[in-house]
Amino acid sequence: MTQQSIDVAIIGAGPYGLSLAAHLRARNIAFRIFGTPMSSWRNRMAAGTLLKSYGFASSLYDPGSTFTLEHFCRQQSLPYSDVIDPVPIETFVAYGMAFQQRFAPNLEQTDITSVTHSPEGFTLATQTGERLLARRVIVAVGITHFEYIPPILANLPPDLVTHSSQHTELSQFRGRTVAVVGAGASAGDLAGLLQEAGANVHLIARRDTIKFHDPPEHEPRPLTKRILMPRSGLGQGWPARLCTDLPLVFHALPANLRLRAVQRVNGPAPGWFAKSKVVGHVTMHLSATLNQASKNSNGVHLHLTHRDANETNLHVDHIIAATGYRVDLDRLTFLGPDLRRQIKTVEGTPILDTHFESSIPGLYLIGLAAAPSFGPLCRFAYGAKFTSKHLTRHLASTV
Repeated sequence: MTQQSIDVAIIGAGPYGLSLAAHLRARNIAFRIFGTPMSSWRNRMAAGTLLKSYGFASSLYDPGSTFTLEHFCRQQSLPYSDVIDPVPIETFVAYGMAFQQRFAPNLEQTDITSVTHSPEGFTLATQTGERLLARRVIVAVGITHFEYIPPILANLPPDLVTHSSQHTELSQFRGRTVAVVGAGASAGDLAGLLQEAGANVHLIARRDTIKFHDPPEHEPRPLTKRILMPRSGLGQGWPARLCTDLPLVFHALPANLRLRAVQRVNGPAPGWFAKSKVVGHVTMHLSATLNQASKNSNGVHLHLTHRDANETNLHVDHIIAATGYRVDLDRLTFLGPDLRRQIKTVEGTPILDTHFESSIPGLYLIGLAAAPSFGPLCRFAYGAKFTSKHLTRHLASTV
C-alpha cells in the first residue's frame, strides 16, 4: 500500500494544536492535524466549570490575533470582560470549536494509535487504519494521558475512585457522600458543583488552608499595585509575569530549578468564584493526610491523620481524586516503546531544546509536556501564543 508522505503531523486539537495549525496554514507549511477538537475541555471538565484564567488570557491564537475570545463573545452576544467576569467552560468550548472551523478546517477527527521511526522520519497509524509518513511530528495532547491518582487510591475499583477529569455531569452524585481529594482549582470547582448538585461533600487536603484566589481588581489599578503586582496571563505578581514573558530564559535555568518552579508558580489554588460555593457548604478536612482507603460492603472507609495528631474516620460512597496531572513520557503509549526509550528525560519528563524538539530529531512536544522545559506558561491556554509563533518560525526555517 502506498503511504502518503507529509512534512508535519500535529497530534492533538486543543488550544495548542489548533493555534499551531492556524500559524502553519498562514505560512503555507503542509501539515495534517489529528484529534477531537477541544477534547479535554469538552469531555474532561464538569458542566458549570468556570475558567481560572482571565478572559484576555483564554484565547486561541491565529497570526495577528484576529479571532480572540473577545471577538467571538461579541459576535455571539455573550458576556465578556478582560479580567472581571470568569469564562464559563461552555463559552470556551464553543469558541474553540469556532476557531477550529475557521483556522483548521482540515482537522481529521481520528486518533493516532502509533508513531514509530522510519527512514523518512516517522510512520503514523490512525484509528481508521490509515498509515502515513511524516518528516516531523508535533505531540500536542495537552492533559490527556497525564491524569494523576495517588498510589493510596490507585488500587481501588473505578466504581469507587475516579479522577476529576472523568466527570462532565454530576447529577449522579445527588444524595451521595463524596470525598474530593485535592486543594487546587479542580478540587474547589468540583466540591462546589457537587454540593450544588445535591451531594454531601468532604474536601480533603494536606494544606492548612485552601488558598482561593482574590477577586480581580478593576482597571486601571493604582500605579503602586501595577508595579508591585503586575498582571499577566498567569495571574498577578512578578514570578508569574517573568514566567509569562521570558520562557526562553526559564528554559536556560538548571533542571532542578525549572521543575520546582513549575510546581510552585501559580500552583494549586481555586478561583475566587468557587469560594462562595465551598466555604460554609462543604465539610473541609485540612492539614489532613489520607493514610488508609479501604473498600467495604457499601463504599469506602477513609482514615485521616491531622497535623495536630487528631484522627478522622470517614465513610463515603465515592472518592474523586482532584489531584491534577503529572507529565510522564511513558503514559504516551501511542509513541512506540523504542521511541520513548530514546527520548532523553528528567524525572520522566522530556528534555526539549529551545524549539520544543526532543532528543529525537523531528519529534516535538508542546503544551503541558513542555512545561518542565519552558515553565508554567505551558500549563495554560495562554502559552499557545508563544508556542505557536516560536515553533512556526522554527519549522518554516527548516522546511
